[in-house]
Amino acid sequence: MGCSILSASPFALSLASTFALSQASTRFPQKPFSISLSHYSPFHYFSSSSPSTSTRNTATTKFSAMDNPKNSSQKDFPSGLDEESEQQYSLHSNLLQQFSTISSIDKAWIFNSNKDSSSQGMMFSVSQPNLLANKKRKFILSSTVTKRSDDSSVKLQWAPFPVEVSGVSVMVPSPSGLKLLIVRNSESDGACRFEIWSDSCLEKEFHVPQSKHGSVYTDGWFEGISWNSDETLIAYVAEEPSPAKPTFNDQGYKKSGSDDKDSSSWKGQGDWEEDWGETYAGKRQPALFVINITSGEVQAVKGIDKSLSVGQVVWAPSNEGSAQYLVFVGWSFETRKLGIKYCYNRPCALYVVKAPPESKTNENEIHSGEDAQALNLTQTISSAFLPRFSPDGKFLVFLSARSSVDSGAHSATNSLHRIDWPKDVKFDQSAKVHDVIPVVLCAEDDGFPGLYFSSILNDPWLSDGHTLVIPSVWHSSQVLLSVNVLSGQIKRITPDGSNFSWSLLTLHGNNIFAVSSSPVDIPQVKYGTFVEKEAGNNEWSWSDVSNPIYKCSDKVLVNLPWHYLCVLFLQIKQCCMLKVHHWNFLQVSSLLSSLTFSVLKISVKDASENSTKGSSKPYEAIFVSSKTKKSDTCDPLIVILHGGPHSVSLSSFSKSHAFLSSLGYSLLIVNYRGSLGFGEEALQSLPGNVGSQDVNDVLTAIDHVIDLGLASPSKIAVLGGSHGGFLTTHLIGQAPEKFVAAAARNPVCNLALMVGTTDIPDWCYVESYGIKGRDKITEAPSAEDLTLFYSKSPIAHIAKVKTPTVFLLGAQDLRVPISTGLQYARALKEKRVPVKVILFPNDVHGIERPQSDFESFLSIAAWFNKYCK
Repeated sequence: MGCSILSASPFALSLASTFALSQASTRFPQKPFSISLSHYSPFHYFSSSSPSTSTRNTATTKFSAMDNPKNSSQKDFPSGLDEESEQQYSLHSNLLQQFSTISSIDKAWIFNSNKDSSSQGMMFSVSQPNLLANKKRKFILSSTVTKRSDDSSVKLQWAPFPVEVSGVSVMVPSPSGLKLLIVRNSESDGACRFEIWSDSCLEKEFHVPQSKHGSVYTDGWFEGISWNSDETLIAYVAEEPSPAKPTFNDQGYKKSGSDDKDSSSWKGQGDWEEDWGETYAGKRQPALFVINITSGEVQAVKGIDKSLSVGQVVWAPSNEGSAQYLVFVGWSFETRKLGIKYCYNRPCALYVVKAPPESKTNENEIHSGEDAQALNLTQTISSAFLPRFSPDGKFLVFLSARSSVDSGAHSATNSLHRIDWPKDVKFDQSAKVHDVIPVVLCAEDDGFPGLYFSSILNDPWLSDGHTLVIPSVWHSSQVLLSVNVLSGQIKRITPDGSNFSWSLLTLHGNNIFAVSSSPVDIPQVKYGTFVEKEAGNNEWSWSDVSNPIYKCSDKVLVNLPWHYLCVLFLQIKQCCMLKVHHWNFLQVSSLLSSLTFSVLKISVKDASENSTKGSSKPYEAIFVSSKTKKSDTCDPLIVILHGGPHSVSLSSFSKSHAFLSSLGYSLLIVNYRGSLGFGEEALQSLPGNVGSQDVNDVLTAIDHVIDLGLASPSKIAVLGGSHGGFLTTHLIGQAPEKFVAAAARNPVCNLALMVGTTDIPDWCYVESYGIKGRDKITEAPSAEDLTLFYSKSPIAHIAKVKTPTVFLLGAQDLRVPISTGLQYARALKEKRVPVKVILFPNDVHGIERPQSDFESFLSIAAWFNKYCK
């Protein structure tokens, strides 16, 4: 039973207080729940009927030289908790669970209706963490879209309930919207299932055995599923079939093949095969296939070199009666496959190849001679991906990460290019590549900083056929851009004065469905319309779209359970007993609506010493805080640092960040130089200077908010993952007096140790040496290399560290193997610094499994509360 505090009358509050105080002696007979009232707004909590103990799939180890556990209580508490802290832990877990239930829109589609041109069907693919099952729950929510008479907004009539989809790997509507492909990958070694649905029923179902290919790639990178124009064939990327392995029986090696179920024989391992590293462990080479949805026949596409890993396939425009062609991205490698997740510095190119015939009767005629071999279309450029044909088929556009490939940085400023497509699909060697948007080195003032995106809609085109809509990072926000691929003209179509971040859902003719959010604002579906004005000053108008998708977040916004009032008034009783007059905390406010955020410009220290103009320009930090300052003190500050380092923290809604800010912390989220969104010169200033330039940028940002009176220098914690963990452990070593607590998720602590075990050893060379590191990359680093790696690492400063630190490590992490984090934690233990290590046995680098993510941030909150409050 819950009641809204905002609507509670004085009588209701009085009744609640009477009830709460009457229950205090029975519920908490010895001492009430304790909160540092000077730092907490009590309306930042929710009650919990029972403590969260989501530790079933985790292993916890605690190292502390300062703890002296008491054995007076007969109750067994989780590690690090006692009776008092368990109550706080329980409240925090309930609050975090409220945030965890907030859904996310993954994709959206609009379908044309033959019956009623004024309305169209729309389908949203939505996901939500399922903590009990420890995986994402996926469901579909449908609606009917009706455009209002003024053409400036739409009305959506929603289905009464969403429909959960289980076992579905990917869904892809056909171009007409009349068919829907559903792929179900097997979780074991079973067949891959392809289902073709119409508007009323399942029309076809095909089971593709493992002997033909393995799982279909649905990873968002190699992934490519494309319908041809007449919707009879589907091209897709799947794992190659398993290679033959030696078979043995009681006589030794068995020459002939055997049944896998033969109990008298067993399979050997065979040759070890390289994979693409982090998140691709055990995945076989991605290859290209075509399925005929009438017959169910599956054919591997011929003419592709076996050394290529393929992905992102699309059908090329075709003429009736002529052969059909496929365009795909191909990644090559030399001696080994380096990790590709988040790494855009892997060379790749666009290729064109003839598709298999719909019928095998004319296969020899179509696949004869040189035409059968895939042709590299982009030999003049080191990177080409995300191909998209214009609606009229006259040109092909694609994105390039050539600045990343050429410099060695794992991510950098992108460029956009165009190829004019011939009707006969005949190229002399390679196609002529036209530059549409070049790499931006240094943006003037607040001008366009360059392209930063890694995904695009299947159909991103406005009705003119040459303007596409894309998302892109612009400083600390993500915005939406329109790009004329013929003229190169770029327009920012989301509001200029907004610091919110935007993501693109789908196009509705010349209009746009998008999602907008901020660090303190739950995501909201928006509808954008193009408004023509005089003198060519055209603009986009945005309106809210009422939807039920984020409705579950109302608990976070305004509702407090009745039982929470009991805990609240126990705190009031404690104030009375201690004669502490903190009655201002009773001001009624909701969680997120009591918070505000701003984007701060941070000037570079000693800017004149920088070699480029772009590297001397200000960087940014997102500051989240309470709207009202409580007395003369500042809330404790958490400094949050992104990984990469060539990534960015966006001004979008983050459930984990919102949880921490709702506990009474201010957040300083720093986009130090080297982050995406600020031009190539600023980004390239960091390689070769990690551990110094980025550390100094963070310290400068902290001093900036202290000087503004927004933070207290005595109550600062720091949190980061991956390279953010590298910075976290650097900061507590280089500025040991600055931080009272730290949390590091899969941190880079020792480059000299990491280089021999990571899936991206090249990262260690480039970030340590700079661009010249590309020429030094080797699997056998020299003594000089190892000495430099160690000097650039946080472990070089460990003798000075005294900050209590919690480590959160994924045991399956191939990017930053846990050995580097464990070595650092053990060294701190040896120094008698308070340390806690939580090891998640089944998690990779991101620690994103629902239970792991939940316990991770709950533990961070408990750690910070212990040392900051």
